[in-house]
Amino acid sequence: MALLEVKKLTHNFKGLIALNNLSIEVRPGEILGIIGPNGAGKTTLFNVITGFLKPSAGEILFQGEAIGDLKPYDIVKKGLVRTFQGAGLFQQLSCLQNVVLAHQLHKKTGFWQTMLDTKEYRKREEEVYGESVDILKGLDLEDKKDLPVKDIPYGHQKMLGLAMARATNAKLLLLDEPVAGMNPAESVTIVEEVRRLRDEQEKTIAIVEHNMKVIMGVCDRIIVLNHGIKIAEGTPDLVKKDERVIEAYLGAEEV
Repeated sequence: MALLEVKKLTHNFKGLIALNNLSIEVRPGEILGIIGPNGAGKTTLFNVITGFLKPSAGEILFQGEAIGDLKPYDIVKKGLVRTFQGAGLFQQLSCLQNVVLAHQLHKKTGFWQTMLDTKEYRKREEEVYGESVDILKGLDLEDKKDLPVKDIPYGHQKMLGLAMARATNAKLLLLDEPVAGMNPAESVTIVEEVRRLRDEQEKTIAIVEHNMKVIMGVCDRIIVLNHGIKIAEGTPDLVKKDERVIEAYLGAEEV
């Protein structure tokens, strides 16, 4: 069974059809790429899946459960987490505090444990701190852990977004342009982390990205959108040779 199913999804912006009767699925354990030209509906798709926009028609199922009417925070609680094109972080807090907050999405602590500062509460807080530091270390961000997010470079902020994703109990991660604005070395680090999230933490990942080298290099399967319609689907090798894709998005030259 697919982890996520989008069935005949349509979304209208004041008469403009951004998604048109779109059906896709995300399979457990895969890295799925979603590509298309500007205005193809990629980010709109993520916004509808995660509850920031409501579908005009169609159905969204996560682990077999309809989520189209849920609020974004309820969707996160079910294990579907999204990173954003922009940093989407708590800019005034430190990098470490951001990762700790991400942990709190799934490490539930009772009210009285917190108020009474119980032994169990203190132990859990120590575990969260240690795990958060380890995550930052794995992304070469340990030396930035006490700095406010607003004071670190944009590329590091993007990596911090992935660190926060790693800290959640997400079953499915939606990554919106994870390497946008990053230099080649930073992009390699992000790609390696995406692979680790899938291979070591068994997370399923869907990526919207304009960097074709990244998409072709990291994804198991690719879906191509154009004007809110799916025009192609398959392995990277098949998609990059598809004439409809070349015409709509990749241009005359082969990737």
